[in-house]
Amino acid sequence: MKRIRILLVDDHAVVRLGLRALLEGELDMEVVGEAGNAQEAIRLASQLQPHIVLLDIRLPDRSGIEVCREIRLHHSQSQVLMLTSYVEEDLLTEAIAAGASGYVLKQLSTDELLHAIRTVSHGDAILGPKVTKQLLHQVQRTQREAEGSAFHDLSPRELQVLALVAQGKSNTEIAAELVLSSITARNHVSTILSKLQLSNRIEAATFAVRHHIEHYLS
Repeated sequence: MKRIRILLVDDHAVVRLGLRALLEGELDMEVVGEAGNAQEAIRLASQLQPHIVLLDIRLPDRSGIEVCREIRLHHSQSQVLMLTSYVEEDLLTEAIAAGASGYVLKQLSTDELLHAIRTVSHGDAILGPKVTKQLLHQVQRTQREAEGSAFHDLSPRELQVLALVAQGKSNTEIAAELVLSSITARNHVSTILSKLQLSNRIEAATFAVRHHIEHYLS
């Protein structure tokens, strides 16, 4: 049986001891080395050529993300599974960009950790359940911010007019609902089309729906 060669990187000796005891109880896993800092981790990754580097994201001398980036750059055969005590969105995205194949919390169960190691060893990527939830929240927030920026040139009144355009209302109907003259309503629509660089009301309505204008009405 081909065993998964694992390098443990954590600045806490007790954590490394616990991980070693756990992993060496698995027939398909072998801990080939341990490191307590970034410099030692990079040296051992080069020397031992592990399949998996189980890497703490916070190290005393350098960021685990920097270590991940360097290992992936020079030893692409070694997959990196980031291990952290809590999720920080910026670190999560940086770790993924640095080439990490997984990002899991130290609080996960034994079975979940073993599953993550095996998944990454097969060339797949994995995020722990709580990490996935956090990443989803980040993506959703980024999307909302992008949607909001789509309307940043519009005044509150123009947002109201655009929302009514999206409902298929005519200028006369918009004027009646907002207590405006028909000419003012028409001018608002023209200004909206100009600001959003759209050609007609159908494009305006489509744009408003696509960017969820209902979230931005006061």
